[in-house]
Amino acid sequence: MSPFSTVASDSFTEPYTRLGDDVSLEEVRERVRELEADHRANGVPLSGRILHVCHYLPIAATLTKTNEGAGVLSPPATPPSKHSEVPNEQSSQTKPQSSASPSEAVPLPSSIWTLSPRYGHAAMISGIRSLSTTHEQLIIGWTGDILSTTPGEHVSEENISEQDKKELDEALKGYQPKETGAGTEPDDEKEAKPSAYVPVWMPGKVAHGHYDGYCKQILWPLFHYLLWQDVATEYASADSHYPFYEAANAAFARRIYEVYQPGDLIWIHDYHLLLVPKMVREQVPDAILGLFVHTPFPSSEVFRCLPRRKEILDGMLGANLVCFQTYSYARHFISTCIRVCGYEASSRGIDVEGHVTSVLHCPVGVDAERVARDFLAGVSQENGLAYFPNLPTRPGIKPKLDALKTLYEGKKIIVGRDKLDVVKGVLQKLRAFEKLLQDYPEWIGNVVMIQVTSPALSDSPKLERQVSELVAHINGEYGSLDFIPCHHYHQTLKKDEFYALLSVADLAVITPLRDGMNTTSMEFVIAQEKTKKSPSVLSEFMGISKHMEDALQVNPWNLGDVAAAMNRGLLMSESEKQTRHAKLHKVVTTHTSHSWAAVLVKMLLNQVGGTNTARKTPYIPKELLQKKYIEAKKRLFLFDYDGTLAPIVKVPSMAVPSEETLSALKQLCDDPKNIVYIISGRDGEFLEQHLGQLKKLGFSAEHGGFVREPGNDQWMNFTEALDMSWMTEVHEVFRYYTERTTGSHIEVKKSSITWHYRATDPEWGQFQCRQCQDLLENNLAHKRPIEVLVGKKNLEVRPIAVNKGEIVKRILYFNPDAEFIFCAGDDKTDEDMFRALNLFPPGVTKTNMEAPLSVTLIEPDKKSAPPVELAISPEAVFTTAVGHSSKRTMASWHVTTPQEVVEHMLEMVEVATRPATPQSNL
Repeated sequence: MSPFSTVASDSFTEPYTRLGDDVSLEEVRERVRELEADHRANGVPLSGRILHVCHYLPIAATLTKTNEGAGVLSPPATPPSKHSEVPNEQSSQTKPQSSASPSEAVPLPSSIWTLSPRYGHAAMISGIRSLSTTHEQLIIGWTGDILSTTPGEHVSEENISEQDKKELDEALKGYQPKETGAGTEPDDEKEAKPSAYVPVWMPGKVAHGHYDGYCKQILWPLFHYLLWQDVATEYASADSHYPFYEAANAAFARRIYEVYQPGDLIWIHDYHLLLVPKMVREQVPDAILGLFVHTPFPSSEVFRCLPRRKEILDGMLGANLVCFQTYSYARHFISTCIRVCGYEASSRGIDVEGHVTSVLHCPVGVDAERVARDFLAGVSQENGLAYFPNLPTRPGIKPKLDALKTLYEGKKIIVGRDKLDVVKGVLQKLRAFEKLLQDYPEWIGNVVMIQVTSPALSDSPKLERQVSELVAHINGEYGSLDFIPCHHYHQTLKKDEFYALLSVADLAVITPLRDGMNTTSMEFVIAQEKTKKSPSVLSEFMGISKHMEDALQVNPWNLGDVAAAMNRGLLMSESEKQTRHAKLHKVVTTHTSHSWAAVLVKMLLNQVGGTNTARKTPYIPKELLQKKYIEAKKRLFLFDYDGTLAPIVKVPSMAVPSEETLSALKQLCDDPKNIVYIISGRDGEFLEQHLGQLKKLGFSAEHGGFVREPGNDQWMNFTEALDMSWMTEVHEVFRYYTERTTGSHIEVKKSSITWHYRATDPEWGQFQCRQCQDLLENNLAHKRPIEVLVGKKNLEVRPIAVNKGEIVKRILYFNPDAEFIFCAGDDKTDEDMFRALNLFPPGVTKTNMEAPLSVTLIEPDKKSAPPVELAISPEAVFTTAVGHSSKRTMASWHVTTPQEVVEHMLEMVEVATRPATPQSNL
């Protein structure tokens, strides 16, 4: 799987098949083994376990309690006293108002758990289970509502004792799926590694506020391009259920932390758990963590409507890798991170304070072997199983298929099967079928549509009524006493009936308005392998549309085009059917749920030990810092300004120092043992305006272009001895891009020139920055003594000999007796300072320093200056990055905010002036 290499501005289309993906399952697994062997050889710990985190466990649990003579288990639930107390959709989750709290309940002598498969998400679960051939697995998920032996009733989580929960843990350890080898090849069953199921317990109010509330009423509509006011009640709020969502995600994160072992791979699945990656990252900074989003991801203009948009995006970006079904979803996600949060995107991924999250895509497939086993054997036993040998047969399909053939003899059959949900486009499909009969009247009496709608998670009586009325209208307009053109069945079909329906069809029409993955379209291809090889009409808005390019793809809103595609499919020649079907069949049986799961593991392993893996920089040790400060006879303080002593602001002129910052700097400067410098990219005028009153404070302006020594009023120009003629050429390049990038501007300093694009459209500004950088580096930088630096929303060009690192070397060269150094900075230009202070190779405690360029180049009388011996020791050098602990930096320590830098300065001064504590004579 190739890394995601472009941001949204660079490309808007990409073919599905990519290098490394169109390979066999065994080749992917072999690559996984090679990667693991390489990592272990390089000392990277790998446990051989994968933690899959899903909203639900694929298991339904029923609790049966026995207590002879104990009578009823608990009093009946008290009816709610007001409407607001009625929980959404799950009234059985109302906590019983018992006369005794759960902790006071009489303990029961025994508890019996009955476990059964929970149906749904079959493709994801089969993919996860297939990994048991290569890895030990833990599947972590909510228990779901605990079923009671009384039909239709649930047991509240609050009424389940800790002992009962422990017994469920034990019962899950020995649980095997109904079909032992489900998700594995028959030959591999004996070698399958153990899989365990780990339940997540949540109070009913949290669980249903999370799922029925925030997930289904807010996130699911938004991700399918429906704002909540379009689907929710008048009382709904886009933010009302968020506390439940946050609490549920925290419960999952805690459970992961409890079972986590170093070297585990963690895969978090779907939109129910978008906050979990960041929560886990905070507890386990070096976790290897992926997030797969099974739903569509909307464009930034839709997503930005979400009130908690930054919290959701930051939660997702806690992962090493975020993966989507399609390239377009990945592009939308990157665009949203850039536009909504202002984060930087590069070929490596999204950069959040130094932690880089890769963004890839890989569509889910179906478990082709299992579908074939259920399907082909039942349809065509006499032909055997050419593609999947040695699979057990499933009787029961053929009789139903024959019955359908007899019932609709002489007529073409169009089949549709969808959930009765607004985004599934059932109404549009029926209107397109009506358009077919209207535009192509020769089909009246010769074609029937069988539309099956299974109940959705949230019933929509209005939509069901609209569908029924439209079906009645079509049948009334185009039907007769002996012909009904449209048959609608609002029910859940049994598997045999469903497969028989797919087998008999002459055309499948699957046209959702927006869909992540649609398994019916792929099951239809397998169904037709042994029957008619009929074509299908698919919506271009499905996540697998690129996956199924040989189907007839349509815009479901364009009824005329859908009707024309139906007509074309019904009239398609046998040769074209064969050709299209063969290509689709290869895709469906190659890109299966098993290969999807294996590719996910491979992609996540590619993140291990690489440049994207977060490295936690430890927080600066306060006690050691203060100890070394007190012990030192001479101290150096070297501070960046913006982002270090003052927060980053949109308008640079507003970055003024606080009273607390000025006080801290003054107290440091007043100590004769201290030498304090501000080493900034700002010009000298700005620094003098805001900090010039501190006469004992030294300054370096324009990234080392100018220096003013402490106690001196004169600035030393380090660029006087340099050729600065290049500035005219660079200014011309910057002017070209400024004219073409609305909101950008040029800042000309005495020693450098900077192009700022913070106020531009973020994606266009970043794209133009890359173009400008490429032009400068390839056509100018190699001819001139300059370097091009990419900063925070800016591009700077400066002389090679002038940078913050050179100034730090100069200060240290002239103060070799310093015994303490505190250097703080926050951005890429400050890395030059940290690099310059990386003085000691491993195992070395004393070092000499050669005269730097900032001494020999600027001052002619120092051209032959000798090296000096430094008094500093390695543990007394405190290079400190401001930002997140996972920020990529050469600094040894970190603090989180500029305020913390100031606090550490004040505390050092306070400790140094505090009277010594008298020794006790005890």
